Amino acid sequence: MAQPPIVFDRVTGTMTGANPWERSIGLALTAGSKVGALIGHRGYNGAANTLKTLLPERDINVMLSSDAAFSFPYGDGYWSKLLNRTFLYEEELELLLLDSRDIDYTLLDCGANYGYWSVMVSSKRFGSHRVIAIEPSSLNFPRLAHNAKINGDRFEPVKAAIGSARGTARLSGTKHEQFSIAGAPEAGGEEVEVIALDNLIDDGKIAATGKYLIKLDVEGVEIEAMKGGQRLSQTDTVFVCEEHGNDPTHAVTRYIVEQTPMKAIIHDPVADRFVPVDDVAILDRIKTMSHIGYNVFGTSSAFWKTRIYGLNSGAARRAMTS
Repeated sequence: MAQPPIVFDRVTGTMTGANPWERSIGLALTAGSKVGALIGHRGYNGAANTLKTLLPERDINVMLSSDAAFSFPYGDGYWSKLLNRTFLYEEELELLLLDSRDIDYTLLDCGANYGYWSVMVSSKRFGSHRVIAIEPSSLNFPRLAHNAKINGDRFEPVKAAIGSARGTARLSGTKHEQFSIAGAPEAGGEEVEVIALDNLIDDGKIAATGKYLIKLDVEGVEIEAMKGGQRLSQTDTVFVCEEHGNDPTHAVTRYIVEQTPMKAIIHDPVADRFVPVDDVAILDRIKTMSHIGYNVFGTSSAFWKTRIYGLNSGAARRAMTS
């Protein structure tokens, strides 16, 4: 019989249900994240996964807030950064989501992994929004469904990959956070269903009009995903796309700027402001780390452009701590 999960409260820093050895590993994971933050957590995932081999297989439920529980295997290299209470996951996106608490929008969480943003956006602190969480992996999907369950089934998990049209594809990869249908399939992959974003309209899951925030963390298929969401792009939609730090061509942002009517916006960490991307050359300066992704916001919506640029105000920044 599986052991009950360890519970860690990010608000108070309290860990319950862990034995002394598990607590000591937790301290090491936290310290590693604090040091690793200085270099963009380069090497942290591998080090954490090595520590994980010293632990029994067990889950940890991280309480992101009073009604937001996020479960993952204890010691997981990607998600153990959450044990560091000063770590903010995709800080610029969290700022937009907190500022949008009062907006009636739906989150389409594509490449949801275990459902971090689905848990957060459907929680009270973020406005209890409707969320559809889309994840193709047969390894990740049970984790996503479990996180929906322990949060009262308040978001809808869908097992599929996102592409430009319906079909099937081969999903491959060795890390749960990097499974992809892009490129040549690797041995040992799995065949997965592919849907286009606009198919969600066809299937009656969402309306053709409304306000949408579409998170595209789809490991190299961002452009195809946007192509499959042409109808959605014409309503009040903002695409949040991962611009890969190791791509010197800035392909995702270049597509938005040069081949769509959308405008691209990115957070400039030096100026600490959201700025328009009129020329992708600006990314040569912003993308300083090759091993991480950078969120680019693509939208034709005057509403979302106003909200994003409004984040440059001090009032919006104060919402992060409320």
